[in-house]
Amino acid sequence: MKYFSILILCLFTWIPTYSQDDQIDIFVIDAYVTPEIPHTLKLTFFTGEPVKSDLVLNDKYEFMVSKEYLEDHTFELKLSDYDFDSSSVPYYIKVTSKEGINFTSEVYDLSLPSSYEIAGREGSSLWTVCCFGGVVFGMPSPAVAVFDDQSYFSLSKTIPVVSIFSGGYNYPVGIVSLEYSHIFDGPKKNFLRLGYNQVIELDALEYFSPGASGFTDFLGYNGVSAEASIGWFKVYNVFTVYTKYRYNFGISNSEMNYQEISLGLYSSFFSISF
Repeated sequence: MKYFSILILCLFTWIPTYSQDDQIDIFVIDAYVTPEIPHTLKLTFFTGEPVKSDLVLNDKYEFMVSKEYLEDHTFELKLSDYDFDSSSVPYYIKVTSKEGINFTSEVYDLSLPSSYEIAGREGSSLWTVCCFGGVVFGMPSPAVAVFDDQSYFSLSKTIPVVSIFSGGYNYPVGIVSLEYSHIFDGPKKNFLRLGYNQVIELDALEYFSPGASGFTDFLGYNGVSAEASIGWFKVYNVFTVYTKYRYNFGISNSEMNYQEISLGLYSSFFSISF
């Protein structure tokens, strides 16, 4: 029994030491797909010691990243010749040290732009997808506008004119948009506004987006607005269902301040991307 206990103690002491020796640190600095066409994967990472490295994408494609022993690794790949059936593509990195130690990183997720998925969806022609997207994109957003505790039904259409990307993830970091609104039977009926929204991606939901805009009814009523929207979930991996709250301050008539709550669909597919 004494020797058995000593053997067990030695075994548990030896296992962590062996595992630690085979561990090679891999730090991913950046991994994204550019929103502009041709969509290009850009990967940057460094390792705790000089290694040769390979990338395994979607557990299907394998690419050599560094054929020499390096600590800093960069890789680019045009994705036009590869098919993916999801907006989230798994990948991992394989490395080999000078001592011949092989190590595989944890599995990461790579987010594809919505435009890539439209072009690559199986069973649908590009024309069909574009027509469907155009119909859905053209649908107005229902809203409730509140003037002096009186509620009015409203329809509005927001067009993202410019989408500013940084890192190439699912959503831009900034959006410049135009919006037209019609308030049925309201004290003020027609509005055109120009605004900017900052987009903050969330783990539990899609995004949180604060913003500001200026508006006019072309009849002397002008003002500015503060708003916040939440992206809840995606539809067909292209459109995001969101809700928005906005408070409108009348500059020319401060007694005509009003609030809005709306429900809509967002997509950056038809905007100009930077």
